[in-house]
Amino acid sequence: MAAGSSTDSVTDLYSRNHGWLVSWLRGKLGNAFDAADVAQDTYVRVMATGRVPEQVEQSRAYLVRIARHLVVDLHRRRRLEYAYTEALTHLPAAQLPSVEERAIALETLVQLDAALDRLPVRVREAFLLSQFDGLTYSAIAEQLEVSVGSVRKYMLQAAQACFAVMAA
Repeated sequence: MAAGSSTDSVTDLYSRNHGWLVSWLRGKLGNAFDAADVAQDTYVRVMATGRVPEQVEQSRAYLVRIARHLVVDLHRRRRLEYAYTEALTHLPAAQLPSVEERAIALETLVQLDAALDRLPVRVREAFLLSQFDGLTYSAIAEQLEVSVGSVRKYMLQAAQACFAVMAA
C-alpha cells in the first residue's frame, strides 16, 4: 500500500491532491484560511509518517483521515482557547499573565487535554469527576459502579499522564 517515503512521492501526492484537499476542507471548516492551514499540517503529517499511498483513491482517503483528526484537534484547541480566555476575564488586571505566560499555559492545557484523551474512558471520567466536580473517591466509585480501589488506580494512571506532560 505504501510507496517509498521519498520527497518525490510526497511532491506527487501534494500536486495531485492539494487543491482538492483545500476545497474539501474549506467546505468542512467554512473558511479558506483554516482550510489552507489544516491542508499544510496534513502534508507535514504525511512527511512525518513517510507513508504515501500509491493510488489516487487511497491517497485521498488517507489525506481525509489525517485532515479529519487535525480538524478535531483544531476545534478542541479553539474550545480550550475560548475557555482559558473566558477564565482570564474574571481575573483582576494586575493578576493577568503576560502574553508569553498565556501562550505557555494554553500549550500546556492542549497537551494535558491530549494526554487525558488518550486515557481509557473510565480513567478520564474518574479524573474529571474528581478534579472538576470535586467528588470523593467513594462518590466516583458509586457513579462509575466500580470499587474505590479501582478509582485509586484510575487516579494514579491519570496523574501519571499529567505528570508526564508537565515533565516534558
